[in-house]
Amino acid sequence: MRSGAQVLVDQLLVHGVDTVFTVPGESFLGVLDGLYDHRDKVQVISCRMEAGAANMADAYGKLTERPGICMVTRGPGATHASVGVHTAAHDGTPMILFIGQVARKMRGRGAFQEVDYDRMFGGIAKWTVELDDASRIPELISRAFTVAMSGAPGPVVVAMPEDVLSEMVLVDDAPSFTPVWPAPSSHQLEEFSALLSKSERPLIVAGGGSWQAAAAKALDQFASKYGIPVAAAFRSQDALNNDRNFYVGDLGLGQNPKLSARLAQADLVIAAGTRLEETVTKGYTSLGIPVPGVALVHVHPDIDELGRVYRADLPINSSMQSFFEGALRSPSGIQPNRSTWLQEARRDYEAFQRAPLAHGPMDLANVMQTMRRMLPDDAIVTNGAGNYTVWLHRFFRYRDTKTQLAPTSGAMGYGVPAAIAAKIAAPAKVVISVNGDGCFLMCGQELATAVQYNAKVIFVVVNNGILGTIRMHQERNFPGRKMGTDLVNPDFVALAQAYGIKAERIGETGQFEPALARAMESRTSYLIEVVLDAEVITPTQTLTQIRTSA
Repeated sequence: MRSGAQVLVDQLLVHGVDTVFTVPGESFLGVLDGLYDHRDKVQVISCRMEAGAANMADAYGKLTERPGICMVTRGPGATHASVGVHTAAHDGTPMILFIGQVARKMRGRGAFQEVDYDRMFGGIAKWTVELDDASRIPELISRAFTVAMSGAPGPVVVAMPEDVLSEMVLVDDAPSFTPVWPAPSSHQLEEFSALLSKSERPLIVAGGGSWQAAAAKALDQFASKYGIPVAAAFRSQDALNNDRNFYVGDLGLGQNPKLSARLAQADLVIAAGTRLEETVTKGYTSLGIPVPGVALVHVHPDIDELGRVYRADLPINSSMQSFFEGALRSPSGIQPNRSTWLQEARRDYEAFQRAPLAHGPMDLANVMQTMRRMLPDDAIVTNGAGNYTVWLHRFFRYRDTKTQLAPTSGAMGYGVPAAIAAKIAAPAKVVISVNGDGCFLMCGQELATAVQYNAKVIFVVVNNGILGTIRMHQERNFPGRKMGTDLVNPDFVALAQAYGIKAERIGETGQFEPALARAMESRTSYLIEVVLDAEVITPTQTLTQIRTSA
């Protein structure tokens, strides 16, 4: 006989869980006690806020390609953690959020911290379930892992009523889950080959959460074999080594106008893993809806995504690995000469990477290029949201898979906890977290978690004293009428030192390289505060210029 909590913890081991991110709560004490019995097999990372824990689980799921596990208490804990579930849903990250719940006999009475999780998470998670019978825990947890990993990966929410966790049952463990991934049919591959053989200006747009190392390798081989330029969807730049001559930039925020035009000029768009969402298509204007106006092959692991917005000439429900490996094996006939199309696209990308004239003593483009030069190819770079990310995405180059951790949902506060989880998942790799001042303080308390678990991370905080993205939009739409976007910040160096982290402040471009060298040599986490004039709002425009033009 085992308690429901013991059964649940045993299922985690069955399914290969080695790390749990949590903020402990009284609603799942039995599970915490069950984890104590397996503390030699499962590391429990106690975070300082549930949003941080959920973001860590998301990052861990991205890197390990297995569900990241987060456990939080009911009510406030669940609402704090919901931001991580939303991020995982948009990014296609396998993740399971376990939430405490009131006892079954209390349900529906508005008991202490009671929430209907099916209603709360029903529009975000792939699946939500409440454990209503301890004897069904092996069955339901097996399904949770299968759903989180199969097809298009995503988040699952599991509610744990207190009395179910204490209920004693006699039940067998379920076998380890087996994910199910779709693959293209031979007929679909033949149709694709026919479309490709006629195309003179094809363009691959690679994105989404399906880019394992094998999938990225197959994409590289395919693009190289057929001379096809590859553009990355928003925050999917690590799907392909950016130094390869067929990588031509990203279709994200602040995208290269010439690349945006190239998407419209292509005679065949191969959308691989991306939903071709708002950011990629500049507000759904780059392609026609529902008929794109260009031959479209849409490859996506979620069958419900195919045809949702765009009527593709060839929709294919497949994982990226299965599609590109299959496409490599398929005969494609005589191929047009695409060298000019490819070379022009690559030249446009390299020209866009040349830094414009900096405004003020701190040149963020130079900072990102210095990072590119000094960091190893497998260094993991994390960020949240804000205008500072435009410099990172434009001037940094990702050279290996699973090296870019950034939320396509545009969630602030992601960069700090994601970096901590990355260091826990890959302790031998260099991990650097790039943040704006507003973004950093949304989960900055997780510096304590980094110190507690000896996760050596380099934190870069770009401090311009404003919420830059919102200020930029204010000046464009309501020039001169700023409201709510000025920030009064702490002394970031003193704050980091209070946590026991080494830190320094720099205000000139030339100071960054030696500061980064000191951070990389440090045996502990290191914070570099980069002071930036608030006027420097984009790589090409100042706030004053935006206000004047508006």
